[in-house]
Amino acid sequence: MDQVEKQERPVSEFLQKHGELLAAVISGILIAFAFVLKEAAPYLFGAAFLIGGFAKAKEGIEDLVFEKSLNVEILMILAAIGSAIIGYWAEGAILIFIFSLSGALETYTLNKSERDLSALMALQPEEALVIRDHKEIIIPASQLVLGDHVLIKPGERIPTDGRIIKGRSSINEAAITGESIPVEKALQDDVFAGTVNVNGALTVEVTKQSEETLFHKIIELVQSAKSEKSPSQLFIERFEGLYVKSVLAVVGLMLFLPHFILGWSWQETFYRAMVLLVVASPCALVAAIMPATLSAISNGARNGILFKGGLHIEKLGAIKAVAFDKTGTLTTGKPEVTDMLVRNDLEEDTLLTIAASIERHSTHPLGQAIVRCAEKQELSFLPVEEMEDVSGWGVKAEVNGQSYKIGKLSFVNEASAKAFHSGAAETLQAEGKTVVFIEDEKGIAGMIALKDIVRKETVTAIKALKKVGIHTIMITGDNEHTAKAIAKEAGIDEYLSERLPEEKLNTISELKEKYGMVAMVGDGINDAPALASANIGIAMGAGTDAALEASDVVLMKNDLIRISEAIAISQKMKKIVKQNIVFALSVILLLIASNFLQFLSLPLGVIGHEGSTILVILNGLRMLKE
Repeated sequence: MDQVEKQERPVSEFLQKHGELLAAVISGILIAFAFVLKEAAPYLFGAAFLIGGFAKAKEGIEDLVFEKSLNVEILMILAAIGSAIIGYWAEGAILIFIFSLSGALETYTLNKSERDLSALMALQPEEALVIRDHKEIIIPASQLVLGDHVLIKPGERIPTDGRIIKGRSSINEAAITGESIPVEKALQDDVFAGTVNVNGALTVEVTKQSEETLFHKIIELVQSAKSEKSPSQLFIERFEGLYVKSVLAVVGLMLFLPHFILGWSWQETFYRAMVLLVVASPCALVAAIMPATLSAISNGARNGILFKGGLHIEKLGAIKAVAFDKTGTLTTGKPEVTDMLVRNDLEEDTLLTIAASIERHSTHPLGQAIVRCAEKQELSFLPVEEMEDVSGWGVKAEVNGQSYKIGKLSFVNEASAKAFHSGAAETLQAEGKTVVFIEDEKGIAGMIALKDIVRKETVTAIKALKKVGIHTIMITGDNEHTAKAIAKEAGIDEYLSERLPEEKLNTISELKEKYGMVAMVGDGINDAPALASANIGIAMGAGTDAALEASDVVLMKNDLIRISEAIAISQKMKKIVKQNIVFALSVILLLIASNFLQFLSLPLGVIGHEGSTILVILNGLRMLKE
């Protein structure tokens, strides 16, 4: 019994995927035979009607009965039946054939998009080799828990998000970022589920549950994107119902008015009404948007750009300005200590030890850079008490019974800080360095200068955006001098300095008033409100979960060049959709006018109308190309 079920399953899956196309092909073959076998033609045409039109007729009737809505399927079935009533069996059958073929093409687009998602889901291993109680055991990847040690051999896919605790290797992250060039990974580097361990054995500590991995989030994002429709698509769907009712009303009038008003014969009147029923159907218009949108989403996903739906693709093409968070977005987010100045009664090592001991309890990138500097010099950390993190300003703490404040200029005694070492802070800031001040009970104890390195691809990405006329803005909490230096190095048009995390939201509102459609690019928790407030929020894939949730577009590789690529996809899709709509409406109007002037025959009407639908779908499928 199981063997029979296994044999039947591939057949049912094949019919589910390709049944519509198979029915269209059989319908076409029957029509071809009907033209050859004249005597059997009525039966063959009838069979072509039933086989080719069954799926669409079922869809139209279900919508009519359950949704109480009229759609284009009903128009086509009525037109085909009307054609048969007046003796045009061949034309009616051809209408059914081409209509079912265009429907099969739309289904192909949806299936192609689903196949991309299925292929993505298949990349995550179902099992993992885990080390427990000094033994290697194989368990389902879904049963991995935080802290588990997973052994990954060369050539295997990584089953979980984690951190390398043993070994080094090259990792192919194409499934996540779309970038096929392997990335070198060593101790303490993060790895992601679904990526491939190329050449070295690794032991990885699990850092996320299976449903929280980046890979799992990608799949969720792509799935939700498929179901979210753009405003244009929603408008077309609403318009379809009203349009179909209007066509049926006009056709109802066409069945008798031309006979009395224009003197047409009853046969000619009915014939023209049937032609109108065919050519006025909005098939091409209905198919103008969805195939192109789904193709654009699939294209982006293959290249490490995740759109959360057609709405966001449409909006992205209208963006006039892009605002960037600085740290971790325009820069690497891993600043380094470059200079250190101390008060005369202190040593550099003493000051660095105190600062690093305090910052060790902070998660701020500047604080972590100070800690790394102390670790490189092998300094010992001191106990810290009364630690307080003042968001956007700095930290307070006690070390050896003495109170310290570490932070920006306005967090300490501003006058003393500016005068410290003959105003050295201003010189350092002019060089694009961020200056952190350390203040104790005697006053300014010293200052540490750090430089956050601009990403290699930042300059190229900014140039690409400028090339298409997009204004660029940097938003940072850094002071004026540092912000100016970084903006100049990156090629940014405008910078807004000394903006606290809570001020970013108001800043985005101001930019929207000034420029209209604004995108925000960020990666941190403090960027999430601004990402949500912008017309389009773009998150860096390696950013925080909050940023990923709040954004509309996700760049799976932290590559800013992908922004211009995403905009290019959006603009290309909008161009194709516009072409489709103009072409579809033009063909409908031309065919309707030709019918009223009695120039158009039913066969030509069928070919013109259904041919335009197929051309519109094929034009939308161009978005599948790289």
